Amino acid sequence: MANIKKGDLVQVISGRTQARGGDRGKQGRVIDVLVEKNRVVVEGVNFVTKHVRVGQTQRGSKTGGIETHEAPVHVSNVALVDPESKKPTRVGFRTETIEKDGKRKTIRVRYAKKSGKDL
Repeated sequence: MANIKKGDLVQVISGRTQARGGDRGKQGRVIDVLVEKNRVVVEGVNFVTKHVRVGQTQRGSKTGGIETHEAPVHVSNVALVDPESKKPTRVGFRTETIEKDGKRKTIRVRYAKKSGKDL
């Protein structure tokens, strides 16, 4: 089971600070998870500039120019945000038993761990 999934709210925990032009401390939703490369694409984080060759669509409008979009960030550089305290936290797993239509099933569930300072 993955620690970070698409749609999770995460915070960048490493890299240059925002005062120095970096993204550390920024929070955003996960747009995409690249499992084979251990990377995630986070909304509003790690913008890169891409030069696209000028072309034409079938309707005749011009495409291309300079575009900016989010680039992937390594999964170790982001942390899941606790929904209660809005601070980055570690992820744990526990097993829960649920009943559905008279059948019992055991599943693994993610949960945000509490740090010593928050207790």
